[in-house]
Formats: sequence, C-alpha cells, structure tokens
Amino acid sequence: MARGDSKRRRREPPATATYTDPDGNTLQLRQDLSAGTVAKIREMPRSSAASADDLWRRRQEMLFERLTVRWEIAGLPLDDQKMLLGRYRMADRETQEWVRRTIDAHLERYLPELR
Repeated sequence: MARGDSKRRRREPPATATYTDPDGNTLQLRQDLSAGTVAKIREMPRSSAASADDLWRRRQEMLFERLTVRWEIAGLPLDDQKMLLGRYRMADRETQEWVRRTIDAHLERYLPELR
C-alpha cells in the first residue's frame, strides 16, 4: 500500500429519501439502520424517574438523530449531527410535528420494525 493510503475502506454514502415541507425545506433521512441501532432504539432504557412523555420524547430524538442526514431550512443546509439536533429542539411545534409525521411515514416505508 502506498504511503498516505488509508487502511480503512471508504464508506458509501447511505441510501436516503428526501422529504419537502410546505415551505420548501427539505429533510433527508437514511433508508436503513444497522441491526445494533434498531435494537438500541427498540430497547430504550427505562428509568423509574422518567415519565411516559419523557420516554416518548427521547425516542423521537433518537430516531431523528439516527435517521437525519441533512436538513435544509430556508436555504441553509445542516448536516452536522449536533447542529441538526439543536435545530430540531429549537423548532416551533408545527415544524416538530411535521418532522415527526415525516419520520413516522418514513419508518412505515423503510423500517417498519421500528413503528
């Protein structure tokens, strides 16, 4: 192997689906997750201190974190995971509901085991 060549194989970009909201913003989601990620989402840790609402919100965030590759809002593309999650948390209720409905429809089509 020549000097400077990486020993790791380059990963192919994940297969994605892109969804557009009524304002023209786009959300790009992975079509597949690893078996380990699916298991982690399905078996979320339960805490006696966490309410059902807390657990539901955490699951929604986990799905968003694992599935979202890119989110373009008002022409500004975001693809950094921390920025994406921060933007989702700061979104207004209507935007969060659109994202949740979009992820639900996406799961139905590509990852029904997580519905």
